[in-house]
Amino acid sequence: MIAFEQALTEHRLVAILRAREPAPLVEAALALIEGGVRCLEITLPSPGSLPAVRMLADRAGSRVCLGVGTVLTASEVAAAADAGARFVVAPNFDPEVVAAATAAGLGSLPGAYTPTEIVAAWRAGATAVKLFPAATLGPEFVASVRAPLPEIPLVAVGGVGLAEAKEYLDRGALAVGVGSPLLGDALRADAGEREWAALRARAAEFVAVTADPNE
Repeated sequence: MIAFEQALTEHRLVAILRAREPAPLVEAALALIEGGVRCLEITLPSPGSLPAVRMLADRAGSRVCLGVGTVLTASEVAAAADAGARFVVAPNFDPEVVAAATAAGLGSLPGAYTPTEIVAAWRAGATAVKLFPAATLGPEFVASVRAPLPEIPLVAVGGVGLAEAKEYLDRGALAVGVGSPLLGDALRADAGEREWAALRARAAEFVAVTADPNE
């Protein structure tokens, strides 16, 4: 399975699968992979999230980096690791969660909103820091923070669509995390091949936009 830091650096895109009701998580994830996505996060509150991660780790683990999102406690870190995840994501910064991820050999992507939070998360051992919600701050905020703190990798998450993805990357974000603008209707309970074909096409668009022009 691709390591988290490598996935962020090389692919610059994290697809976020989030559902409130039972959804075809595995099928949608496989469509994303077929569209070229190589880093996927399935949020923990999504029904069936950990079984989906476990199944994907068995079926596609060598091709992708799988993570679990909305991880708020050390026990949830352990559950994510047991399912086969390679990283955990949170909307906030909790030093205990970052420490648990490090101890379990997982990457961690804690959320932060201010320079103080960003530096604290980085010093605690985060693989990168999730700028969340990015839409309320904008791409220029990334450039402003990166100027005095160039060593801290930032991942812009929250309200990032196809056009915004390139803006955040151009301003210095290491990667972007994208949910509904990428997933569309693919996580509807009755989704089928029509939705997954559209998802593969959207995935290919996002992969093309986020690809490193220097590669």
